[in-house]
Amino acid sequence: MESSELSFTLLYFVLALCFIFTPNEFRAAGLTIQNVFASWLGSEDIGFIQYHLRRTSITILVHSALPLGYYLGMCIAAPEKNLGSIHQVSDGWRAFLLLSLCLQLASWMLVIYWSRRHWHNHPISKALQSHAQPAHSGWGSVASSINTEFRRIDKFATGVSGARVIVTDSWVLKVTTYHMYMVSQSDCHVTVTQSRQHELSPDSASPIELLTLRVSSINPAVRPFNIRTLGTPSQSL
Repeated sequence: MESSELSFTLLYFVLALCFIFTPNEFRAAGLTIQNVFASWLGSEDIGFIQYHLRRTSITILVHSALPLGYYLGMCIAAPEKNLGSIHQVSDGWRAFLLLSLCLQLASWMLVIYWSRRHWHNHPISKALQSHAQPAHSGWGSVASSINTEFRRIDKFATGVSGARVIVTDSWVLKVTTYHMYMVSQSDCHVTVTQSRQHELSPDSASPIELLTLRVSSINPAVRPFNIRTLGTPSQSL
């Protein structure tokens, strides 16, 4: 691997990791999917559920395009490889291009399937449907309830966009990169599954504990999920 090819590969790999896992420096610079596609995503405060239906979909499309972006970038970084001419590239690069195109095509097909019937097939919509009462009713009323409670100023929210825990009057929500978990507080059970103690916190002289909480529901259709939080030994007693 030549120096220009190696340099581009390392640079692209680091940037791709930063774009997926988004360190604070990238957030401060506005290099996040939420900022880049803000005009299409709309306002999270106005339509919380609709915002995350679109956010998770565009995230999958963008992340699945990274291998293809690497190939296109390599066409510029290493012109001597003639990667722009599919008939002249090696079998390895041709296979990589084919896999990249298939991944991007599969992602578009998945998002199109999710968006049909007003996002009825999206995993978040299916999770909302699990809370619909009666069971045969639509998930729209559950989405409206969450949207309304999210707009209230008394909700609790921690974490960064794409990795947050939100507690409203009636709901516990965990927002991840590709999904959103939810459970109604009236059906909620929280158990401590793991506790790791650290001697000192930079902000406190007292020891701290990293707690892993298992949030589950008495509703068997609701998927349980884990939340990590910090506490002190006295708080966990």
